[in-house]
Amino acid sequence: MAPKRILSAKRSRKLEGSLFIAPWLIGFIAFLGFPLVFSLFMSFHTVKILPKKIVYDFVGVKYYREILFNSSDLYDKLIPYFQEVVIMIPVIVIFALMISIMLNQKLPGRFVFRAIFFLPVIFSTGAVLMSFINQGEGNLGFLERFNIGGYMDMFLGDSSWAKPVKTVLNQFVLVLWYSGVQILLFIAGLQTISTSAYESARIDGATPWEVFWKITLPAMSPFILLNLIYTVVDMFTFPSNPVISLINTGNYGFNSALAWIYFAIILVFLGIVILIYSRINRKKCRSKSLVRKGGRT
Repeated sequence: MAPKRILSAKRSRKLEGSLFIAPWLIGFIAFLGFPLVFSLFMSFHTVKILPKKIVYDFVGVKYYREILFNSSDLYDKLIPYFQEVVIMIPVIVIFALMISIMLNQKLPGRFVFRAIFFLPVIFSTGAVLMSFINQGEGNLGFLERFNIGGYMDMFLGDSSWAKPVKTVLNQFVLVLWYSGVQILLFIAGLQTISTSAYESARIDGATPWEVFWKITLPAMSPFILLNLIYTVVDMFTFPSNPVISLINTGNYGFNSALAWIYFAIILVFLGIVILIYSRINRKKCRSKSLVRKGGRT
């Protein structure tokens, strides 16, 4: 009798992992991978829907050239919204970090408040959010009460940032509704920090402000980057995004090319965000190492 082959622990773990990821992988290929490849195929063709068949006429990079060089529709809609995104991303991330620190405290009813901040993410779908925006909801009432807009007009003048800032303020509450996921991610990150680190800092006489800058913020660095990436993707797919409404027009080939160009723009923006964040982290690490070396000497 030949001895039975038993899988090693490493191979069994790989097999278990493959079985767990198989449903997601199959779903990705069937429902996302194939449409992505097909949309890329359509972006190089003129699509004609006939009664009995669909005809594809190859046009090469015609639609890409038309969108990038022969039309200003993309730039007219993208640049103002891009300015809004640049303003909103740090606002959402900082707001989520502040709320998560508060909700991570041992306060009565903190689980209820966590649910309250996350419920708008579930209930406020794109259609519901757009109806609120169209009705003028979501702005901060005290801005009109104290004429903050007039002071901002005096401060910003006729600059290109005046309109994006006003738009952000008019939709401020609605946009903060979308910070529920970021708050949960930050809370999960805060719970990974050991309580002994805070206790030793208090014993050494560190103030809460010093504890935040020396312990909390460095430990939250990976989660800040994760939330930055999530917020960028979330804002670029926001229901009020005018570029998405531009993509939803008739020509399938043109729309596919526009969607892939927009996807490339999002990837470039994400790359810039990650690059800037990594450089800031490197400078902080270098300054800390220099301080430690100076202390030792």
